[in-house]
Amino acid sequence: MTRDIDLDDIRTSVAQSGRQARSLSVANLDYDERRTMRAWENLLSGASDKDRARSPVRSLIRDSWHRCATGGIDAQQNEAPLRGGRDEVEHLAYLNRELLEAARRSFFTIGRLLEGTGAMLVLADGEGTLIDTVGDERTLRDGMDIHLAVGGKWTEDVVGTNGIGTALWAGEPVFVHAAEHFCAGIKAWTCAGAPVRDPFDGRIIGVVDLSGHPDIFRPHNTALVAAAAREIEKALADQQSEERTRLLEAFITSAPRYRRSDGLMIVDRHGRVIYKANLPRPIEGGFLASFSGAPARRLVELTAADSLDGLVSQLPQEFQSCHVNRLELDGDLRGAALVFPPVAASSLVPAVNPASTRLNQARAAIIGESPALRAAVDIACRVAQSNDVTSVLIEGETGVGKELFARLLQQGSPAGANAPFIALNCGAITRELFGSELFGHAPGAFTGASREGKPGVFELANGGVLSLDEIGEMPLDIQPFLLRVLEDRVVTRIGDSRRRPVDVRLVASTNRELRQEVEAGRFRRDLFYRISTVSIRVPPLRERGEDIVLLLDHFNQKIAARMQMEPLAFTPQALDHLMAYHWPGNVRELRNLVEKLHVLSNGGSVGVADLPAELTRAAASDDRPVLASSPLAGTGTLEEAECQAIRQVLAAEHGNLSRAARRLGVSRPTLYRKLDQYGIRRGFF
Repeated sequence: MTRDIDLDDIRTSVAQSGRQARSLSVANLDYDERRTMRAWENLLSGASDKDRARSPVRSLIRDSWHRCATGGIDAQQNEAPLRGGRDEVEHLAYLNRELLEAARRSFFTIGRLLEGTGAMLVLADGEGTLIDTVGDERTLRDGMDIHLAVGGKWTEDVVGTNGIGTALWAGEPVFVHAAEHFCAGIKAWTCAGAPVRDPFDGRIIGVVDLSGHPDIFRPHNTALVAAAAREIEKALADQQSEERTRLLEAFITSAPRYRRSDGLMIVDRHGRVIYKANLPRPIEGGFLASFSGAPARRLVELTAADSLDGLVSQLPQEFQSCHVNRLELDGDLRGAALVFPPVAASSLVPAVNPASTRLNQARAAIIGESPALRAAVDIACRVAQSNDVTSVLIEGETGVGKELFARLLQQGSPAGANAPFIALNCGAITRELFGSELFGHAPGAFTGASREGKPGVFELANGGVLSLDEIGEMPLDIQPFLLRVLEDRVVTRIGDSRRRPVDVRLVASTNRELRQEVEAGRFRRDLFYRISTVSIRVPPLRERGEDIVLLLDHFNQKIAARMQMEPLAFTPQALDHLMAYHWPGNVRELRNLVEKLHVLSNGGSVGVADLPAELTRAAASDDRPVLASSPLAGTGTLEEAECQAIRQVLAAEHGNLSRAARRLGVSRPTLYRKLDQYGIRRGFF
């Protein structure tokens, strides 16, 4: 049963439960309870855009609040909606059985540690519905009052800003503390959530969340759930590897007449192709090629025997008579094998270099044509194809896309697509856990160590790529051990004497100036020279010129397709402001802006008034008078002089629009607009 809560009640509740948390908050994040509540009240009372721009809350929370307000979420809501009866909950558990199994060990271990702490750990599926909860008994009972329990649905679109729903929206670890929640009845809680991604295709399939009353807030809560999410992903990867092996064994057992010359395609129960060989050209080059650019796509979910017919019906007509083998594991339909008869050599897919194909695909994922970006990509491609370079340093500001370069180095490596790619964010690990995460530990090596022992990221990445993000955050006393591993190519777990050889390409990335860190004594000089065998500088967006337009169109099309709506139309004036802005948050800031505009724009058109105030102010300060230096500006009308100047410059530059725009002192979108205004055809010269 719900009840209305008045603002004074909310303030009192948050204040009483958050006294201890406030002292931590002031020291570790920009959180002020009174100001946060006042900003929330202003939002609900219909504050102006200028007032919202001055809001003291974090941009993550401010953007989430606006999504909730514009989406019609009831700010006085006291609880999340709860799914139906026991049958529906059991069905939910069945659908998410792999995720639950992968989380079982982590939840069992962490759950015991949370008893008496006032905290609870929850697991939600990809739709934001809770499927498991562990932790302090009293907190679990309190959570039931707001339906923070199995069956509760916690997406932003139904219960406002919260650790689970906002992590699903952002696609990265987040925390939401006390008054930062959008709905009144949840403001007496604090939560930190981290998404769990499917190792096969990278899509978000769940969220790990640590929740409790505000006095449980600690700065490292987000790091804790992020680490738990990574552990679950590792367990999922192990499950998928084991299932792939079992499906191959099941096929070999059930198909004794299979010949090596036959075409073979094996899919798992989710309709994902896990093995293929000797496929006819229309299957490999036509049917499956449509899936190459969309890793999250599946053929068909194998939920029952008749779904095999649906799988076959997707094939080209001439191949629908292929032989289909049901692949069962433990009595359940878990996959299918499609066997195609041998075909003439002329119809088989021609031999290609798989590494080259993967490299081209990874290269195409980096959007942009600016010389600075292309130079960085070319270096990365040459390094990827070489076995001699074992350490690479990627430098660049936050948000420039350093992770795409790390992926390119893995995809294009001769080791192949199946080589492991292990990523570790050095900025998300506590000082005490660094050694264990990097090098692993023996059973019982220290308090809290796993009884079975644990491999470090170097062992997990053996034969592939280890990406150490934000390596500048690594403690100084850990750096000599990392240097030793890179030099000797051998790792020793903490508390163990066994030396384990590792063959790893290290890709280190940082948004710091590591040379300055070396001079300041915060980073070892010898380690810097070891990891920077090859350095790749990813240019900031402000140095990439017209890549802004290419990226804008890329994100516009991608987000529109995901949201099943038409792409936004940007006015020429809006494009001018976007081109003139300096983009301190780089590509990530541009992507977030396009996502925000898709949510908030009216009518599908974006003008200057729809852009954030800080963007229009910055662009306005950099405005230049169009064609002000034209020698024809004083002859005839301004329009005639402008038109004639454009024609002359285009003729001088042989129709090259980029050079013409620079010579005229305008952005390329402005030049496009002028060409349309004066009816000058772009191919005229």
